[in-house]
Amino acid sequence: MREDIEFGAEGATLRGWFYRPDAASGEVPCVVMAHGFSATKEMHLDDYAEVFCAAGLACVVYDNRGFGGSDAAPGKPRQEIDPWEQVRDYQHAVTYAQSRPEVDAGRIGVWGSSYSAAHSYVVAAIDRRVTPVCGQVPLISGRRNFETLVRVDFWQATWDMLAGDRQARARGEDPAMLPVVDADPTAQSALPTPDSYEFFSAYEGTAWRNEVTLRSLELFQGYEPGEYLKRIAPTPLLMVVAPNDRLTPGEWACEAYGTAAHPKRLVLLPGGHFDAYTGEGFEISSSAARDWFVQHLLQRAPALA
Repeated sequence: MREDIEFGAEGATLRGWFYRPDAASGEVPCVVMAHGFSATKEMHLDDYAEVFCAAGLACVVYDNRGFGGSDAAPGKPRQEIDPWEQVRDYQHAVTYAQSRPEVDAGRIGVWGSSYSAAHSYVVAAIDRRVTPVCGQVPLISGRRNFETLVRVDFWQATWDMLAGDRQARARGEDPAMLPVVDADPTAQSALPTPDSYEFFSAYEGTAWRNEVTLRSLELFQGYEPGEYLKRIAPTPLLMVVAPNDRLTPGEWACEAYGTAAHPKRLVLLPGGHFDAYTGEGFEISSSAARDWFVQHLLQRAPALA
């Protein structure tokens, strides 16, 4: 069963889907899910939710604020990615899940992918309502990623553009925009890798738009979610990593996994960043997450009233 939903998030209305297992009776555990950098829920989140739901888990799936079906807050532009707003929106989504009569409010998991995998780690570290967490192909360090995705001879020009955008915004002008991907990997874009273009360009003409605000890049550069991994325990942590990931380097994720305390598990995927969503990569990533949530949500005793 899938239901269209919406809920408030401090000025923004977030929209998505609620999945409830067909055979469920009484309150069931729930997994809260959102997508990564600029992506919308139609980019395979339904595939993951169906796997989780078939295992007996409810799911709250939503678009990040200002993307897809969700609104931006009044006075804020669409297509702007503020990681800390997205972290807080995960928390609003947890609150919404707990308010559903079908959901056991004491058994809530969080799942994220890429940029939202980073958010899932932060949320698990700061919000003890989250009982297990799974983040796949995660961003670990915004600064390190900026330095690998932006050519060193473009750094100063990028910083100058960011400064100019701040001045323009202060004058009341519209925010500068940046393509998410470009067919030319040497052209300026937020995600200048060939596999990023291959993945995202398939969604041209859908709810996804090939642009983000330039300020999103500034906010990305200052985001260090890997620092929160050491603070997640005792919440059970699953990291699903593609060692050949070149967008959010897999070796950084494997290194960061070592800083987290138990209980934790590391699962490795073949291929690169976007191979997590289809084929063998999807089978591995979805089943690993499903089994993790079943172990730590379904097999955990329901909360006492």
